[in-house]
Amino acid sequence: MSLMIKKGDTVRIIGGKDKGADGRVLEVIPKKRRVIVEGVNTVTRHEKIRMSRRGSQEGGIAHKEAPVDISNVALLCPTDGTARAGYRMEEGGGKVRICKKCGTEI
Repeated sequence: MSLMIKKGDTVRIIGGKDKGADGRVLEVIPKKRRVIVEGVNTVTRHEKIRMSRRGSQEGGIAHKEAPVDISNVALLCPTDGTARAGYRMEEGGGKVRICKKCGTEI
């Protein structure tokens, strides 16, 4: 399965509670078609206090990013900031991601 979104890309959320937010992709989960975006869809987890190997206590309330469906994410062009991306076929047979507005490679 070929996905347009890759780790490290800058994306814009186009649906859901964080619509309009921009962020960097931290992780892509291709089998579930989900991505984790930095600073988007944050959830609160209550973690049990337990002793670590060094003797310190860990636990409390942790805020972390939850996965977002890949259909709610659009790839951003680094030059003009638009959220329209496509593919161009190379002469060697490979695909290159391009911005549909300005034509630059992403």
